[in-house]
Amino acid sequence: MTRLGYGRGLACALAGASLWGVSGACAQFLLDGYGVTPSLVTAARALIAAALFAVLLAARHRRAVAAILGDGAAVRAVCLFGVALFLSQITFAASVGATNAGTATVLQSLGIVIIMVVSCLRARALPRPREAAGLACALAATWLIATQGDPGALRLPADGLAWGLANAVAVAFYIMYPKRLYARFGSLPVVGCSMVASAAVAVALWLAGGLWGAPPALVPLDAAGIAVLAVGVGALGTFAAFGLYLVGVAAVGPVTGGLLGAVEPASATLLAALWLGTAVSPADAGGLVLMVAMIVLVSVAPPSAR
Repeated sequence: MTRLGYGRGLACALAGASLWGVSGACAQFLLDGYGVTPSLVTAARALIAAALFAVLLAARHRRAVAAILGDGAAVRAVCLFGVALFLSQITFAASVGATNAGTATVLQSLGIVIIMVVSCLRARALPRPREAAGLACALAATWLIATQGDPGALRLPADGLAWGLANAVAVAFYIMYPKRLYARFGSLPVVGCSMVASAAVAVALWLAGGLWGAPPALVPLDAAGIAVLAVGVGALGTFAAFGLYLVGVAAVGPVTGGLLGAVEPASATLLAALWLGTAVSPADAGGLVLMVAMIVLVSVAPPSAR
């Protein structure tokens, strides 16, 4: 437990995961309305978030940043954390490309299973009943929202399965790995420095042509497009989302934090309905109910040290 407190940690993690839905809806708006490429969105969101984190760290956390930079082992650990943050985004994009958005989302949710299994093995204990029930609700909700309850909507070619599992591992890693770094330097300085490292990787790969050899392309945006990219995708969907979520995870632990991270598809569904006019189907409604049940189960459970 960190000084943030369990209740505030829950609120931060839930808010951060919900803001990922903002990023998804805004990215969809840019991809469909302006023809922006996924690689450009990934590089731009990382660069904007890194710049905002750099300003925040310079203003309020200079001592912690200096301590990190003065320790070679800490620098390597933070850079590894940053690479994991980047990999979680690029492997999800690759998973979507090899399968579809619904299948990729379902495969990504397996990261929650990995977190729970590893945590239970470390603690040499079975999951708490509320944790197990919350996991079942989160997985069922994700499946309903992502596939609309149709098993035929899942596409699992070998490369898609490989990318999806890699994405799940990357998500589990970046949630679990920095626990000791948080305890030593504080969660926000660690997250901020890691996001800067992630942005460096994302921008370098975009300039180099990405993973698939596509040349970097800039797309002209009007004022609305620039605002959506800068505020919706960069500031809210990445800077605030990752900052709030990972600071919350530092307080509530990786198991609870991983479960709360499953709120993203529900948030994206609600925002798409309110902003883009997408209809809410019965499957969406059922998934939202299950997601609320998961949140209730997690919120009333005692704090976990795992």
